[in-house]
Amino acid sequence: MGLPAGTRRGGEDTVSPQNDLPKGFEETLRYPLFSALFHRRSRRISKGIASLPAGHLSYTSTQAAQPLSALEEAMLISVTGITGVTMPDMPFEAPNGERLLGSPMLEIFGRAASSPDNAQATHFFMLNDTGTYLLKQPANVDPYFLQGDLTPEKLIQYTELCKVKVLDQRLDLPREFPCYVGRNRFVSNVAGSTIFVPVVDLSKQYINGIMYLLSQAEGFRPTFIDDWNFYRKAGCAKYVRSGFLNKNYSIPLGMMNTFRIHIEADLLLQNLLLTIQAMGLGGWVHAAFAGPYLLGAPSSRDKYGKALGFRFEKPAFKLGRLLKKPITPLPAWQPNPVGLDGVLQAFCPPYFKNMNDAVDALIEHKYGKSGLYSDPKYFNNVFKPELTQTYLDEVPRYTPEVIQCCKDICNYIFDTYGRFPAHVDAMYVPGVWIQAHHLDLEYYDKFFKKGYSETQAAHQEQWHS
Repeated sequence: MGLPAGTRRGGEDTVSPQNDLPKGFEETLRYPLFSALFHRRSRRISKGIASLPAGHLSYTSTQAAQPLSALEEAMLISVTGITGVTMPDMPFEAPNGERLLGSPMLEIFGRAASSPDNAQATHFFMLNDTGTYLLKQPANVDPYFLQGDLTPEKLIQYTELCKVKVLDQRLDLPREFPCYVGRNRFVSNVAGSTIFVPVVDLSKQYINGIMYLLSQAEGFRPTFIDDWNFYRKAGCAKYVRSGFLNKNYSIPLGMMNTFRIHIEADLLLQNLLLTIQAMGLGGWVHAAFAGPYLLGAPSSRDKYGKALGFRFEKPAFKLGRLLKKPITPLPAWQPNPVGLDGVLQAFCPPYFKNMNDAVDALIEHKYGKSGLYSDPKYFNNVFKPELTQTYLDEVPRYTPEVIQCCKDICNYIFDTYGRFPAHVDAMYVPGVWIQAHHLDLEYYDKFFKKGYSETQAAHQEQWHS
């Protein structure tokens, strides 16, 4: 499955044959973790910077902007992606014999960073000189594809399959506040750079997380309350009355916010920063376009355009919603970014008729005929041969009462606010991005004692000689 040596961007960079690997590729694979941790710094000045006004430290680059090669970008993409299959090494019986939920995961594939319930909710958009791309796990690609010898051919072939072009150009907006913050506008998202910006689909794990919390032991199942609506029970009052839920354990929806789902994006961003250092590139993490501008909210399109062009669903008009609007925190009454049609779609209307259907689709994904906890295909890779089917037969699943209670809570949210989720956007924007670029060493030599480490010093020779 190797990719033949190929060219990119008009023949600027080629992939070396496997017996003539770029020395930088091999050195990156050997680079010590602690060296990456201790030598990582924000290095913001890239080749081709036209003007850096800074008084006596002003600078204009004499070098042309140098885009990342196909291999350089592939290495960065790979550290945000799939790395194999997870191991369900967790108990599903308490010491007293009580059955515990053993099937919380949403995905079987393991990623380069941890994820709550393995939701894999973070999606990166990549911006470079050739366009703007969504990075997605390619369909029908074995997750063990990258194991064994790690070669440039494998990396590039895999990461090319991950790229879905959404714009023919680098996404950019006016270089002024609120699109760019302060001095960032002079050195951010410039020619030659590659940008990785995360967008987190909260909807799927939001539903799954509710069911997970509802699967606690009897007497410890929490009551969901709506702290943005007079602390009312969020569609689950009858379950409190029946004793299924414990009113003394209350979970305010506003306090839950992202259900911790966003932490996955933070961990993946750190992967990128450490890899940038190991490769000897420059780069930094800084403020990205705020969510409304990045996704193209209706309120900003007249001034800033549609940007990534996400679909926003406006809550249907109801007098009760209008009356509560002045005292209801954002984003509950705003249009909800729900996805890119046919490319990245949240588990909520309009992609599902109602929230019942969205919950049913998630259950099918987990337990259906070809579901995660029904199909032995990938579990065969982690369990010993005789144990896979035993595990799938025995692992406890969500009970019908948990599923129905979750539906009622989700319907309450949608009926009350006209959107799901209400206390946070379906497509959540952490608000930062990472830029990788080729460093202008002359700038650092001119102004700093030790402006870069040995990997930056050797990068051009080892990767592009």
